[in-house]
Amino acid sequence: MNRERGVSSLGLVLLLLILGSLLLQGLNQQERSYSARVALESQALKRQAIVQSALEWGKSQHWPLQHDAQCQRYQQLAVVCLRLLANDEAVLIAQYSGVSLWQMAARENNSVTFSATGWSDFCPLKEEVLCNIP
Repeated sequence: MNRERGVSSLGLVLLLLILGSLLLQGLNQQERSYSARVALESQALKRQAIVQSALEWGKSQHWPLQHDAQCQRYQQLAVVCLRLLANDEAVLIAQYSGVSLWQMAARENNSVTFSATGWSDFCPLKEEVLCNIP
């Protein structure tokens, strides 16, 4: 009879070990999933910060108003373009790694004045073709 108690105790210990192992595997899988999400979110925030910096940089540049569209590179990362539109309007476009931002502007006295309302993360023009990098 003592022998039977030892086997049942051993069986209970093995069952607890198996359940604990399964629980740890599930937690490890969940942790890997969260880590991947955090990495993706971190990359998205980095791209957004770079494109916002590029747009601000583009606002401080001197843009000659002789061409319909002109582009410059921001720190070898992003492309910033100024596209002149009809009715003395313009749009500044910054793009990096699939993220784009736009800011409307007006042409006044051979210079560009940017809208005080700030940037937009969607195309502010009816013709989306005009929102693309030339």
